[in-house]
Amino acid sequence: MSSARPASGRGPGAVAARLTGLAATAERPLSGALTEVVLDGGRVVVVKRADAPGAVRAEAAGLRWLAATGTVRVPTVHGHDGSWLVIDRVPPGRASADAAVRFGRDLAALHAAGAPAFGAPPPAGPQDAYIGLAPMRNIPGDDWPSWYAAHRVLPYLRRAVDDGTVRSAEAAVVERVCERLPELAGPAEPPARLHGDLWNGNVLWGADGHVRLIDPAAHGGHRETDLAMLALFGCPHVERILDGYQQVAPLADGWRDRVGPHQLFPLLVHAVLFGRGYAEQALAVARAALTR
Repeated sequence: MSSARPASGRGPGAVAARLTGLAATAERPLSGALTEVVLDGGRVVVVKRADAPGAVRAEAAGLRWLAATGTVRVPTVHGHDGSWLVIDRVPPGRASADAAVRFGRDLAALHAAGAPAFGAPPPAGPQDAYIGLAPMRNIPGDDWPSWYAAHRVLPYLRRAVDDGTVRSAEAAVVERVCERLPELAGPAEPPARLHGDLWNGNVLWGADGHVRLIDPAAHGGHRETDLAMLALFGCPHVERILDGYQQVAPLADGWRDRVGPHQLFPLLVHAVLFGRGYAEQALAVARAALTR
């Protein structure tokens, strides 16, 4: 590990040692929240710190819920403790078309593993979870259009209006999409087991040729929401991912026309976190959805 330093008696190295039972021999900061730690024997883990209450518990529960399906690959969770989470480091590799197809097949199998309800949290996961740095409430529901509007679109729209990121008059176009979701949503589908925050930065292309997923906001939802988020933020080889996905679980007719409504959730989350540019994208997506 380049630029490594000896592990100190406090901080990420000590956390990694406590949660793995192995001595930490070196550590290297990756960002303000992430540190790579080398353990005795050479294993490398990532120690993550999250200050938001419940964020670490939600992330650990989400990773374990995804891993339990034996479908998509995720880093092993070694433990969590208050504000700290320790997972395996993923040796980076190259994004390839073959890996993308495999990932698409695995993602389809993950979604097919299902969830008890739309909005259902992972077992041992909190109701009050997070998507990135934004709070996300996992309130179960049986009907996707009404649940998605009430618990994934409108809460972030209201906060964006309160913050002044979206003007009150502009909010009406998103509200109209929510009213029309029963007709825009396509055929009814059972709740899928979602990663929930499936943007490109949470898709790690491993050195072994397999994708690993990190930082889930896992919950029961509509499978097209995960796919819409992959497309929104420019995941490499996204069309090959979709090819692999459709080999296992073909999407209902008209799914490309439904991408926009599914993108309203992540776009409004980003508007709340990062400002007006994402609000304008959300409004454009909403207007386009109403013309279909």
